[in-house]
Amino acid sequence: MAADLLEQAIALIDEANSEDPNKDTDADGKEWPKELLYSQRMTDMLNRFKPDADEVHQISMRAQHITRWKSARSDYPMDRKGYHRWRSDLYTFQADAAAAIMQQVGYDEESIERVKKAIGKRGIKTNPDTQLLEDIADLVFIEHYMLEFAGKHGEYSEEKWIDIIQKTWRKMSDEAHEFALSGNIKLPEPLVPLIQKAVA
Repeated sequence: MAADLLEQAIALIDEANSEDPNKDTDADGKEWPKELLYSQRMTDMLNRFKPDADEVHQISMRAQHITRWKSARSDYPMDRKGYHRWRSDLYTFQADAAAAIMQQVGYDEESIERVKKAIGKRGIKTNPDTQLLEDIADLVFIEHYMLEFAGKHGEYSEEKWIDIIQKTWRKMSDEAHEFALSGNIKLPEPLVPLIQKAVA
């Protein structure tokens, strides 16, 4: 029964994310709806980092960016305050979207609340579900998106980059640090010297 609920929830999350008008390309050159590819990368990383993850973790990872494109950054003031408000509203929007799918397929309130807290980024460092989501998101960023991000910000100094890497690192658990540095993820080669310098 539970496996059936999980399958239904994942299918609905994927269906929602497959509507993303933005496109991204995987390592094999195949084009995907951007958030559908991201969600599958989150699941892949979870399976590598925590193979025994429970259903709440599996749904949280898959729905971390659910229909993210519907909450546009451009709808908010383009300043620091606007950015933080957009991020805060985005977490709530994504948490509510995941919760609605879980309710639709018949999950219990406790599981739904756990997913909402994790995707809502509530209690990082104190809530294990939220910390795991943060770890997986950061590992996925390092492996798949950090190099692309660097390409868009050629104006950033080495000091700025070290600050970005250290901020990401601080959000991660010790287990995630060890996982990242033990050859379990593909580090972006051009940035390896900077990463090593930042985390030394």
